[in-house]
Amino acid sequence: MADHIIAPRDLDWHPKPLAPDYRSSLLRSPNHTRLHYDPTVTEMTGPTFGHGMLGPDDDDLIVNYAQAGEAAIGPRIIVHGKLLDEDGRPVSGKLIEVWQANAGGRYRHKKDGYAAPLDPNFGGCGRCISGEDGSYSFRTIQPGPYPWPNGGNDWRPAHIHFSVFGDGFAQRLITQMYFEGDPHIALCPIVQCIPSDTAIDRLVARLDMDNTVPMDIRAYRFDIVLRGRGATIFENQMEGT
Repeated sequence: MADHIIAPRDLDWHPKPLAPDYRSSLLRSPNHTRLHYDPTVTEMTGPTFGHGMLGPDDDDLIVNYAQAGEAAIGPRIIVHGKLLDEDGRPVSGKLIEVWQANAGGRYRHKKDGYAAPLDPNFGGCGRCISGEDGSYSFRTIQPGPYPWPNGGNDWRPAHIHFSVFGDGFAQRLITQMYFEGDPHIALCPIVQCIPSDTAIDRLVARLDMDNTVPMDIRAYRFDIVLRGRGATIFENQMEGT
């Protein structure tokens, strides 16, 4: 059997470290050439996450922070998809964490100074484990867009942050998921740092009416591809996965 060849990552479609329209990159972009080093045994094997640590509502952001009998305020959605390798094979048993702003576009964070109100029944974070077929799913509230101090009138598109863990905590990939049809995607300096429209499109979840629950909750599909030419862009590992 021939050795499996990993498709090379095309760095031309990744954001440049220095992007003048994204003002904070002026201060924190690296000034030297990328370095590659082989991971250590510890980084590849542990520490690991105990799957039994998940609570019964960890994958339901609508209720996992709410008072008894209450629920988060805002448009209710299901976000689901599959975690896949470069050949479309499922990647099972991996921890997927999510965090986001509330329906008004505000995070539950002491340094979030946006004037939108906090929702006392929404914590904004959750987690789940990918299934044997690579599938994952969680319920949440569709986040709102919010202003950020970049330029005179810049707004972040509505988005959900994703963190995917491998076989150890040192193997962590982070990305953001946007929503189909959001006009702020084309206006956001952070998104527009990505030079490829195809790459941006892979960060956009599609409305999935087949999995919508009538009169209750809409569904969005977002597949995550870990390697190869079809890989999802991960903001903490631009050089590849």
